[in-house]
Amino acid sequence: MIQIENLTLQRDGQPILTGVETTIPATGLTALIGPNGAGKSTLLHGLAGLLPPAAGRVLVNGIDIASARPAERALRVALLTQNPLLVPRLSVRDLIGFGRWPHHRGRPRQEDRDHVDEALRVFDLSALEHRSLDSLSGGQRQRAYVAMAHAQATPWMLLDEPLSALDPRYARDIMERLHRLSRPGEGARGVVIVLHDLGMAARYADWVVTLRDGRLVRSGPRPEVMTTEALSALFETGLAVDECRGRPVVLPV
Repeated sequence: MIQIENLTLQRDGQPILTGVETTIPATGLTALIGPNGAGKSTLLHGLAGLLPPAAGRVLVNGIDIASARPAERALRVALLTQNPLLVPRLSVRDLIGFGRWPHHRGRPRQEDRDHVDEALRVFDLSALEHRSLDSLSGGQRQRAYVAMAHAQATPWMLLDEPLSALDPRYARDIMERLHRLSRPGEGARGVVIVLHDLGMAARYADWVVTLRDGRLVRSGPRPEVMTTEALSALFETGLAVDECRGRPVVLPV
């Protein structure tokens, strides 16, 4: 699991998150939600150990992630940031192969190639493996970046708004695949994802962390956190949690 202990994070000397304390389960899909400027992306970077805490700490499976060496962090968490750098002529296979760098350090083995093949299969990219990134649609390209994080084969995948600018088809496709990867069992990953789409959070998240103004509001199982009253208060607008065909949905009211 990830234990967040009285965590305060700063950027340019200014506190962005203050006194966050919660835990995130070792498997399943955890959604970070909240208004713009709540500190969601900052928290994700803190979970990856890229922002040294001004106070408190983050333990990833018992390891203080900010104190770990970069090589050790890369074997524990895979972070996909917003708007990753696009290298136009890079092929899909080569991009996914970058996820194996922490394991082979420039000397790929058959095991690394096998992981790339598996990521291509899991994210339905095998037919596109030799295509350049700039020849793909936005949805296909985003799937390739998520596949790169998957190929890193870490216990945790941390994804910052991977659904941004995607149409419903591709957004749902990515969430379905991440949801399957996070199911308990052999090879399960803990997936932590920053989401603005509350409908996707309601449908796929097992655990939800809500933030506002740099502070933790609630954290817990999705049905307990994503309620009509809690979401309306969090976003300061009328929102209703209902059901459609047996699945939870979030509607403006």
